[in-house]
Amino acid sequence: METGVLLTQESIEQFLDACQSRGRVEGTLQWYRRGLNRLYQALPEDKFIRQGALERWREELVEMEYTPGTVNMFLSIANSYLDFVGHRECQLASQLKPKSSLQPELTREEYVQLLRTAKALDKERLYLLVKLFASTGLSVQELPNVTVEAVQKGEIVHFPHKVEQRVRIPECLRKELSGYIRRNGYTSGPIFQNKDGGPLNRTYVSIAIRRLCVEARIPEEKGNPRCLKRLYQNTRSDIENNVALLVEQALDRVLEQEQSAIGWEA
Repeated sequence: METGVLLTQESIEQFLDACQSRGRVEGTLQWYRRGLNRLYQALPEDKFIRQGALERWREELVEMEYTPGTVNMFLSIANSYLDFVGHRECQLASQLKPKSSLQPELTREEYVQLLRTAKALDKERLYLLVKLFASTGLSVQELPNVTVEAVQKGEIVHFPHKVEQRVRIPECLRKELSGYIRRNGYTSGPIFQNKDGGPLNRTYVSIAIRRLCVEARIPEEKGNPRCLKRLYQNTRSDIENNVALLVEQALDRVLEQEQSAIGWEA
């Protein structure tokens, strides 16, 4: 008989309460909630975690271009939950290895140089495309979702793997997109169009960014939407990890002060 466990919002809250009682701080609990909610969205309609479910989820996260560190963290959260509910048979023990150092990684300095070069060449659309990928983590196939209406709301709605996701448009980018919309006279629908009013071809976008790399004297292999998206993910992951570490350090200082004042041997 096939085993598994039903993942519900109630069971997630019970798990988080148990983690909190063991001293987990709010920043850590937020990460746990985020990981389990993403797992919930990725599960089939019956929301059962069965053997092999985490392996399929890992593959989906990799396809969505999450870094190995982030994928491993989400899997660790899911494994902790499964241990809590007594279903270790559904855990996934194997970890993703870090990506090869040979794989091109765009630095933030190189990204800024791309923007500077696009601006110097008066290529506003290309400037905005580069900034969009690196500021939101969107993929090139999601460009049709960047509409006049989305810019007005400050939020892009898309459906990777049939799961609704909402991506906030940073205010600085939203203002620039609004100016681009106004200057081009767009009133509705996608804002990145070809001459015939249709969506931009994926190959065209990649070629345009690669040529911009040449102009900016940046290695050509870094000139693609995937590298820009990875830059966004790495930057966000680094910031979130630093914040979580600061929270843990602040908690330790509070506990140490209390220990000095009221500890058993104080």
